[in-house]
Order: sequence, then structure tokens, then C-alpha cells
Amino acid sequence: MISVEEALAQCLALVAPLPVEHVPLAQSCGRYMPQPATATRDQPPFAASAMDGYAVQGDPAAGDRFTVVGEAGAGHAWHGTLGPLQAARIFTGAPLPAGATRVIIQEDVTRDGDVITLSAGADTGTHIRPAGQDFRAGDTLSARLLRPNDLALLASMNVPLVPVTRRPVVAIIATGDELVMPGETPGPDQIIASNSFTLKALAEEAGAEVRLLPIARDTVEALSFVLGLAEGADIIVTTGGASVGDHDLVAQVAESLGLQRAFWKIAMRPGKPLMAGRMGNAALLGLPGNPVSSVVCAHLFLLPMIRAALGLPAEAVSPPPRSALLAQDVGPTGPRAHYMRATLTQGEALPLITPADRQDSSLLSVLSAADALLIRPAGDGPRRAGERVSYLPL
Repeated sequence: MISVEEALAQCLALVAPLPVEHVPLAQSCGRYMPQPATATRDQPPFAASAMDGYAVQGDPAAGDRFTVVGEAGAGHAWHGTLGPLQAARIFTGAPLPAGATRVIIQEDVTRDGDVITLSAGADTGTHIRPAGQDFRAGDTLSARLLRPNDLALLASMNVPLVPVTRRPVVAIIATGDELVMPGETPGPDQIIASNSFTLKALAEEAGAEVRLLPIARDTVEALSFVLGLAEGADIIVTTGGASVGDHDLVAQVAESLGLQRAFWKIAMRPGKPLMAGRMGNAALLGLPGNPVSSVVCAHLFLLPMIRAALGLPAEAVSPPPRSALLAQDVGPTGPRAHYMRATLTQGEALPLITPADRQDSSLLSVLSAADALLIRPAGDGPRRAGERVSYLPL
């Protein structure tokens, strides 16, 4: 058995950043932009009014009167030049007329025909947005996972096509004669397949394109056929069939199809029978069949592989554990690292973490209630309530 850290390093060695493609701005949210985007214009491209009011020249005082000689609206500049004691009616976002140095907000004047009079106690702000106040042509937005707010900035930078990493294609294969799909009627010795749906959701949330393939039955022929359907995937994920029983055929069949195995079995719980390797142009990750083991291993290994394929920086591929304080005493771990389902509550300086009473790897109800994995290193002794520990958010 190898350690979790060794297994992760070997999993990451199986993937490389995928090529860059350009997608329309409207389709770029949630995609990873691996190179900076460059603004092609200043924002704003001209000095603009920040308020509805009147553009004037100089620093007027209460009682000063101005003659309104023009009007400027958003998208409709007034092309004249203001002189002393002249004003232009102006609206928010409109270009500032030549000669104007200030915008008087409309609430601070009285108007009679084409003449405005500045009221006492008027706001003294200029209410002008200088050209290039937000950014200048040539400024860049750094590489990042694009959020909705970033799209507004890219649009203002006049970037219609965004360079993003191609989404890794992840093919998910559940294996086992005991499985049927939700909605089907299980036989007396069958269960509902559950792993694939969480794995699909996790992978898609991480930025992958997912192909959910048919359940592979426990025969060489069936497994070979379904593995063949994964042709073209960047990462193939199997669940079940990676242990040592007579019906655990994943390694046997995958090796007959060219799998070069990187490792098998890791010193962790849940998730000991994990397998990974390279099969043709794809990385293969063989997850345990137990539902909780499968999901925990997906958080630890599959998601970092997807992030690495997207080209995310190292610190984002496998984020470091967070810190919390134990809310209760816990016992020793034994020879394998233990990733315990747990819940977080608010603490004074750090959150408090409470491991679930039941940690059996088949208990999906416990997984559903958890929002963290408490990390217990291999060989760790008993810990007391209040001690600082590490966890991964779920």
C-alpha cells in the first residue's frame, strides 16, 4: 500500500493540461481561462457623467445662474463646447462636453426655461468619471476560473471570444451484477446504483464534461464492451471491481486493453482498493464500489486530476486542508489514514468539527449529513476535544 500523498502524486502524473479553445463570452462562465485577457479599449472610453444633472465650467457658488445650451444622454454626446455661465443638461453615463469641469446634480438647481440657478448647500463633488478610470487598453485580467462577475469585465474589455481550457471528458462506469439504475425494480439480491450520480455532479462542478456509461456486468465481455464505449475520454472512472475477488475484473480487463497500472491499494480508509493507471490516451481511475469510499476518493483524487487537466495552478489543484478544533475526543487511527465524515459548527476563532458516530463506508445517509472530512493521519494517537485538526470541506 502507498500513502495518500504518493497516490495523489501518481494520479496527477497521469494527466496534463488540455489544449486551449476559444468560446463565446456568454458560454465562458465556469471555464478556466489559462492565459490573461487583454483590454482593447479604455473603460470608460471618455470622461462621463456619474449623475443626472448639468455639466458646467468652473466652481460655481450658490445663486450662480447658467444658460442651458445643449443636452447629452448615454449614447448621445453633445458636441458643442461649454463656455462660462453655460450648462448642458446631462444624464448618467453620457460623455462630458468639452469645456465642462463639473456636473451639478439635478436636485441642487432650480430651472426656469433655459436658465438654472444653483441652490444653497449644493453638493460640491465633481461627479465625473474620468476616461480610463476602471481600466486602460492593454490592461489584463489574469488567468482564473471565470465567475459571473468576470464576464462583465471581459465584456467591457471588448473580449467576445475567451481562451479557455478544453473541458476534460470524464467517462464514468459502474460495475457489478448487483446494480440496477434508479427507477428499475431490483431483484432480491440487487441494489440501486448510486455512486455514478454523485461522481457525475462532482466532476461537472469541477469543470469536466461527463459521459455516464451503462453499468458493466461482471463478465469480461461486458466490461470490455463498456470500456470500449469510453473511447475518446480523457479520464475513465470505474466504480467497483477493483478488489481481489473472483468477480473483480476491472484490472484484468483494463490490462488486456493496454492499461499500464501506476498503483493499486492505498493506506487510507475508506478507500483502500483504489487503482490508477494509463490506458491509451486516457487516465484510468478505479474507485472502490462502496458508495462512501467512492465519493471520498473522488474528492481526494478525481477532482485534483480534473483541475490538473484544466491547467489550474498547483495550489488550486489540491487545496491544502483547513483547520478546526475537535468538538469531542477521538480514538487512535491505526495503520491507515482515516477520512472521517464530520460536521462543522461555528467556533470563536476556528470552526468546531464533530465526526459522525458511524463511519461504515456504506452509509450514504451519514455522507449526506456531512459537510467535512476530518483527516486523521496514519498512526495518529487519541485526540482530545479542543485540539487543532485538519479537514477538507465537502
